Amino acid sequence: MANLILVVGGAGLVGLLAQISIPLGFTPVPITGQTLGVAIVGTALGWRRAVSSMTLYVAAGLVGMPWFAEHTSGYPSATFGYLLGFVAASFVLGLLAERGNDRSLVSALGSIFVGEVIIFAFGVTWLGNSLHVSAQTAIKDGLTPFVIGECLKLGFAGVGLPSAWRLVDRVTGRQK
Repeated sequence: MANLILVVGGAGLVGLLAQISIPLGFTPVPITGQTLGVAIVGTALGWRRAVSSMTLYVAAGLVGMPWFAEHTSGYPSATFGYLLGFVAASFVLGLLAERGNDRSLVSALGSIFVGEVIIFAFGVTWLGNSLHVSAQTAIKDGLTPFVIGECLKLGFAGVGLPSAWRLVDRVTGRQK
């Protein structure tokens, strides 16, 4: 039951943070809080629960749960790569966490940075292919406007991780 609570809770967190959404007129990619959620879920839950959580998030959104950015659901053609990146990043973040990279702030931030790179590698690649634009244009529209915000989210994730670790420990009954 604890695993189910954590998986659904992680998906819900990302869905909630997706509603912090600022559309940009020049790109189909809005500024959202989703990557912050992925960083916390991936780092705090371990790879199995994190991948399950992000898979649930993406699958539920695809079949109609309106918890993608701006209360949308369904197949977001140009931005779908970011969602795939959430699943891939949650795997890597969870794996790194299970190897101990999550229990010190410095190593956790390094892991989260790797997760961000994964998300944007998937997202920018998909965006470029979907819109049939050059790699330079895809980077300009799908990465560059988000760098400062992602750095801020990296800091927020670092601040929020100790609370996330305590919550996971409490839900699973794991004692320190």
